[in-house]
Amino acid sequence: MAASAADAPAGRQGRFRGLLLRVLSAAVLGPLLLAAVWYGFPWIDFVAALAAPLIILECIRLTQGRPVVRLLACGYSLAALVALLWLRHQPVLGRETVIWILVCIWATDIGAYFVGASAGGAKLAPRISPSKTWSGLIGGMAWAAVASAIIGYAFGQGGTFHLALIGAGLAVVGQLGDLLESAVKRSAGVKDSGNLIPGHGGLLDRIDGLAAVLVAVALVRLTVGGTWPWT
Repeated sequence: MAASAADAPAGRQGRFRGLLLRVLSAAVLGPLLLAAVWYGFPWIDFVAALAAPLIILECIRLTQGRPVVRLLACGYSLAALVALLWLRHQPVLGRETVIWILVCIWATDIGAYFVGASAGGAKLAPRISPSKTWSGLIGGMAWAAVASAIIGYAFGQGGTFHLALIGAGLAVVGQLGDLLESAVKRSAGVKDSGNLIPGHGGLLDRIDGLAAVLVAVALVRLTVGGTWPWT
């Protein structure tokens, strides 16, 4: 009992240090990414070119001895980078679309973390990612819905309810992308895809949900046409 009591504060301090490190890393990297998205060429292209080999190396690390999975992982990850560049370089509302995606994903992560930690409850996928809960998913959807509506209003695009629904849907897609990477890591027997970003692990750990949403939005835009989701 004494050991358990001593371990509890240490565990809380460890989680606090981990959260603080994650926040500090995000505070540095987030504005840099937003700046690259805002100014577009050549900055966003430079970011994609820098990220591509790092992503490939992490994919190779996670898929040792599984060439088919490696091809799929590398293809999917590179498709996300292509989607990022294609969406950003759209002549109409390209910048707004990518910023909208980023904000929705960040809102999903924040909402899922705090709501899941506070409410707890049933696990979402205990065999793949034991820390994720259904309450966290719902919290992420709610935060993404609000963020999506706010971004639409800020950019003067209206459709608040429409964008809120899409934002909630993107939260689900992002969580599926997160679970997909978690499944690959679990099968590889590793906790993180790398150690590039303090508090976050590898690059894939940071963009798993974003990659899924980028691919999904690009596919919908290709199918629907126009400037979806703005029209």
